[in-house]
Amino acid sequence: MTSHRYTPDYSTVHSEMARKTDFPSPYYGEPRRFDPTFRGPIQNRSCTDVFGCVIFIIAIVGYVALGTVAWLHGDPRKVIYPTDSYGQFCGQKGTPNAKKPILFFFNILKCASPAVLINLQCPTTQMCVSKCPDRFATYTDMQLQYQITTAPWEYYKQFCKPGFNNPIKPVAQVLLDEDCPSMIVPSRPFLHRCFPDFITLNGTLTVAKRKHFKDSLDTAHSVTELRDAANGITGLVDAKEVGIKIVEDYASSWNWILIGLVMALVISLIFILLLRFTAGLLLWFTIIAVILVIAYEIWHCYLEFSLLRQQPGADVTIVDIGFQTDVTVYLQLSQTWLIFLIALGTIEISILIILVFLRRRVRTAIALLREGSMAISYIMSTLFYPIVTFLLLAICISYFVVISIFLASSGHAIYKVIAAEPNCGYANKTCIPEMFDRSNISKVCPGAQCTFAFYGGETPYHRYLFVLQLYNVLIFLWLVNFTIALGQCTLAGAFASYYWARRKPQDIPPCPLFSSFSRAIRFHTGSLAFGSLILAMVQMAQIILEYLDSKLKGANNIVARFLLCCFKCCFWCLERFIKFINRNAYIMIAIYGKGFCPSARDAFYLMMRNVVRVAVLDRVTDFLLFLGKMLIAGTVGVIAFFFFTHKIPIVQEEVPTLHYYLVPLLTVIAGSYLIAHGFFSVYTMCVDTLFLCFCEDLERNDGSPEKPFLMSAGLHNILRKTDYH
Repeated sequence: MTSHRYTPDYSTVHSEMARKTDFPSPYYGEPRRFDPTFRGPIQNRSCTDVFGCVIFIIAIVGYVALGTVAWLHGDPRKVIYPTDSYGQFCGQKGTPNAKKPILFFFNILKCASPAVLINLQCPTTQMCVSKCPDRFATYTDMQLQYQITTAPWEYYKQFCKPGFNNPIKPVAQVLLDEDCPSMIVPSRPFLHRCFPDFITLNGTLTVAKRKHFKDSLDTAHSVTELRDAANGITGLVDAKEVGIKIVEDYASSWNWILIGLVMALVISLIFILLLRFTAGLLLWFTIIAVILVIAYEIWHCYLEFSLLRQQPGADVTIVDIGFQTDVTVYLQLSQTWLIFLIALGTIEISILIILVFLRRRVRTAIALLREGSMAISYIMSTLFYPIVTFLLLAICISYFVVISIFLASSGHAIYKVIAAEPNCGYANKTCIPEMFDRSNISKVCPGAQCTFAFYGGETPYHRYLFVLQLYNVLIFLWLVNFTIALGQCTLAGAFASYYWARRKPQDIPPCPLFSSFSRAIRFHTGSLAFGSLILAMVQMAQIILEYLDSKLKGANNIVARFLLCCFKCCFWCLERFIKFINRNAYIMIAIYGKGFCPSARDAFYLMMRNVVRVAVLDRVTDFLLFLGKMLIAGTVGVIAFFFFTHKIPIVQEEVPTLHYYLVPLLTVIAGSYLIAHGFFSVYTMCVDTLFLCFCEDLERNDGSPEKPFLMSAGLHNILRKTDYH
């Protein structure tokens, strides 16, 4: 389809239109001056915001230097492998612990919480072992049995200090020197650490079917003490079992998941192609289909809720049953379906309200999307640009994760005195393991140990490690926002080339996407970096506020919590506003080639002069595209649901056996939504760019033969409906 210069008869509306487009300028009230030779994105440009570009390059060089230093000082093994009381890695190849990948605690009762265990701060000896104990035993019982056979000692000594081979040593001395544990209990590995093997029998927590046991000093203990020492571990162990089953489900269904994602890709492409020719019909069909699907789900949820209310035991709350590995348990509760019912009802009512009060704006937004689909059909390469953005973001995220791990594992082993008595004056003091036995600390504080505490150091690098982590986060946010900004500016330049072409597609320059990308990198890296830095600093402030909020959750200072909540709300609004300004500023940069601040100012004033139309674009258009994404994800999700639940007879034998069919189902739905979002994000940028060009066209031209509009007939119809109805 070829669109020529549109010169309609403005005899009846020309004067009115000229009056409406003669807006005051932000420059001291003077009328805006336009270049009469303007024919689209400026080709002869100069570099903008050079200082921002220099700072950005310096930051990247510093980021690379940080990665190099972290690589030299860090050791990811400190994160991957647990460490014993001597700072040696468990399970590391080429060491005496190569075949001992699990950490064993001599007396887990001394550990206060799982966090203490994972951070290796438990005040008891920790040894690397090849496997966890699978039976109850005490050192005293072992000595009694040793007089008959050596088998008990051969089993028990694998949990003692390496090199200790004196089973007849007095129990009291063994426990004082911590040569061996006082007792061992049946355990299983989790996070490469031995935790008691808790089992619930008839509602009672047990370990190997025992509720009580004794140690070598004949002191009675209960399973409750073990549970308190490892509080929360049972839930984590259940989570591990769920994780194993999820991995198995992925291994069994990955090929079908891939087929579902390919199906989403095909449907998204078909949807976009249909928008080119049947935008109005397709979008109204999408709206009606989403309303009907949600209505059906509301009816289904109400039916399930009504049936479960009449069944005994179904009125139990989700909080009462807690975490369950079998997710179908939650579907047997009436409260679950009530939550679904309320959520879906809220969504349905919101959609209907939007349609009732904004039905005229919906028609206008549909026309905008139709124009956007025409632009995309002429520049099809834009549909695949999100792949470039995805790859760049993947590089940024990977580098950030690697640097974070190396920074977290920087430093050498630090040992501290762990005292058994609370009044020990040497508690938490730094010590040297080789010299600890010759010092008087063990005499002053009986039972004290020189135990590995953490990795650190006293060099300037280690003292400023927290600052380096903050720098890592800030530069990561900066690079992510810059990548997104580069994509927005590139797409904006390509679609602006379409709009300002007098004859479409003849006057559209060759390779508009590549040309726009080249201009953005060559001339406007500084401007994009400047806008990205502002947004990254706001997001950094939000992260700090979230950190402070987590620290104040247990505090009773209501005023501080209230002020923190206000700050979080303000920064959230500020982030949304900056994203909106940046997005439109990048469009103006792509068109006129100015710096960030002049472009942001021009875009802001232009939008304020068209504030009603901005509301149409920013809300209703996004709403329609959101419904399109929901329809695509829902369509693929319904097909996947019937497939994984064996409700399609033709392919019933091909369905893999799964622990949780929700695992591949939710993966397909989430992946389909992300695929649709990737394609529709191009649409959003296209519509935003066409909108700003449309507003600029109104201010530059008046529709006369001397200054004709460059808008198409469709956009002209939008103009007339927006202005006169």
